[in-house]
Amino acid sequence: MLLPVKSTAMLSAAIHTLIFRRKPPRYHQCFCSLATIDYPPLHHQPQWSGLHNWRRSPLNRDRHWGPNGPILHNNEIEHASSSPDFTSCSSLAEMAAVVLSTPDPLAKAKLSHAAYSKWRREGFPIGVSDAPSKPARPAKPQLVSPKDIPSPKSSGLPLNAYMLHNLAHVELNAIDLAWDTVVRFSPYIELLGEGFFADFAHVADDESRHFTWCSQRLAELGFSYGDMPAHGVLWAECEKSSDNVAARLACIPLVQEARGLDAGPRLVNKLTGFGDQRTSSIVARIADEEVAHVAVGVYWFVSICQKLGRSPGSAFADILKEYNVEIRGPFNHSAREVAGIPREWYDPSPAANNENKLSEVYERLACIISMEQENSSLGKPTK
Repeated sequence: MLLPVKSTAMLSAAIHTLIFRRKPPRYHQCFCSLATIDYPPLHHQPQWSGLHNWRRSPLNRDRHWGPNGPILHNNEIEHASSSPDFTSCSSLAEMAAVVLSTPDPLAKAKLSHAAYSKWRREGFPIGVSDAPSKPARPAKPQLVSPKDIPSPKSSGLPLNAYMLHNLAHVELNAIDLAWDTVVRFSPYIELLGEGFFADFAHVADDESRHFTWCSQRLAELGFSYGDMPAHGVLWAECEKSSDNVAARLACIPLVQEARGLDAGPRLVNKLTGFGDQRTSSIVARIADEEVAHVAVGVYWFVSICQKLGRSPGSAFADILKEYNVEIRGPFNHSAREVAGIPREWYDPSPAANNENKLSEVYERLACIISMEQENSSLGKPTK
């Protein structure tokens, strides 16, 4: 077992030693199947109860939002597994690089689904590829500073389309964030394991479906993605963590995607109040599915911390400090708990600290009671 790492600098150095400051292991072209992927158990860490079923779930082709929810649209033209975009690809990482290099948002979403489908169906190896410095982007939306994003009143869009456009931008970035994680860390499959890449490819497929729903609904409202400016903050956070897999997990799933758990219910309520139940239902479904993505981040972050012999909570705090990442409320504590994020990781409030202290007290009491029961049983005369 690796020795505990006690400082930010030591943590960063240990992660680089574990993941980066050694030559990438020689890659073996072995084919991959979900049925054979092993997910090591985590010790003393709550996990989302649905994680196993999500990993083993069949391919989700319900990429059209019907009258009552997501459906498989008979008229939708899907990229076939023999898509010419993938003719030169022999691995998941190579297909991921193609997706990242595709500028058109809807084409990117379709290719994302095609890549994940092809990998699951044909059992391609994870492989190795080079990640582009930035994902390809369309001419619109114009990317501006967050302070230059127009308000709902000045955007020219009604409130429901305004909120939906913002969500579509998040989902498009999420597609690229997940595939970038697959490609960028692909040389380290023997250290991270096939399950790491299978999980993030699955996340990318989910996000592509979410973007497709948002794009469809925007079109129904008479708008399209790109009709108002957007910001580049999400990708900037991704770039921060391009050289550190633990930081990538902390900054993206455990911070950025966890914010979606916080904002989802508020957005649903606003859309319902606006009178747009259809958009509200889409957002509610997306928010519900984001729990899996946060849970994936928790699992792999804790897994890496255990390899380092490090407490995940303190490692998370150190990474946020080192990378200057701020966590802001209000928090959806119940959704975060379901996803497996302990409250003391992100909430410095007295209530959270008290809960943590109470938890420690209960653990000590349980230990004392157990010891007393054991001593009592030892003192009883044998019959």
